[in-house]
Amino acid sequence: MANEGDELIPTRASLLGRLKNSKDQSSWQEFFDTYRSLIYGVARKAGLSQDEAGDVMLATMQSVAAHMPSFQYDPQIGSFKAWLQNLTRLEIISRALKRRPSAGAPAKEANVRESSTQSVDQLWEAEWKANLLNAAVANVKRRLDPKKYQIYDLQVNKRLPPEKLAALMNLSVDEVLEAKRAVAEMIQAEVRRLEEKMI
Repeated sequence: MANEGDELIPTRASLLGRLKNSKDQSSWQEFFDTYRSLIYGVARKAGLSQDEAGDVMLATMQSVAAHMPSFQYDPQIGSFKAWLQNLTRLEIISRALKRRPSAGAPAKEANVRESSTQSVDQLWEAEWKANLLNAAVANVKRRLDPKKYQIYDLQVNKRLPPEKLAALMNLSVDEVLEAKRAVAEMIQAEVRRLEEKMI
């Protein structure tokens, strides 16, 4: 399980190194906890059923486990994120093709593969950004005074007008708006920091 101070999305090189040991259950659990919802979410949004999406998630995890003993991270070749995306895409396309009648022409299958690839790539990027934002919010929330985060949450997520929130929390409207602005800036800074740490 990830430690409280750990980032939720960027994969650290140290974690990848620990995954080479297939018996390191805590590192594998951390990896699983970090990526299962991302992979599952992309598969569901690509149109797969719950069972199919679960199968994609498990098959992708198994593929990572199979590759990890000999995996060498090289930033010149590409990011870990892109490699994991490719594994996920292949699993999703494989299941999508199994749904289609096999009597179709090879050209039709190539078209399915091409449109599926583009769709999965777009879904992956959107889901990655959402997960990255969630990780940034979680990291910032742990460092904040709960009242300050509550002000932000009630304005941004619950859409409570600043005037009502100010009255509810016995603050001025300016204090409410300043708290929202400060937390939003902290979250954006955390998103940038997490993006810089990605491999």
